[in-house]
Amino acid sequence: MLSYDKKLRVLSQHLRNNMTDAEKMLWSKLRRKQLKGYPFYRQKIIGKYIVDFYCAKANLVIEVDGGQHYSNTGQEKDKTRDNVLREMGIKVLRFSDRDVFENIGGVMEGIWSCL
Repeated sequence: MLSYDKKLRVLSQHLRNNMTDAEKMLWSKLRRKQLKGYPFYRQKIIGKYIVDFYCAKANLVIEVDGGQHYSNTGQEKDKTRDNVLREMGIKVLRFSDRDVFENIGGVMEGIWSCL
């Protein structure tokens, strides 16, 4: 079982209730074990991070990146976070919100190939 920072519970719940449009679109494709029967969680706390989507069965994190992720600061934070998750044995997939909106089929194909 993965450890997590209990202080992040309220924020995680807030993020689940206020997902971005891109997250909502992707969630509609991941929920209810639609993808190969794999269960996904949204806004899951892992360690000191909240990830957009997590599949424990596949040990896979999926992140949907908006504009703030493309600044130098955002990219550095994402790199650090991804390295920590990878050290925990978790695969990390990142898609831009634009990818989700304009190429949901390609996004789903990328996820499918990791399961």
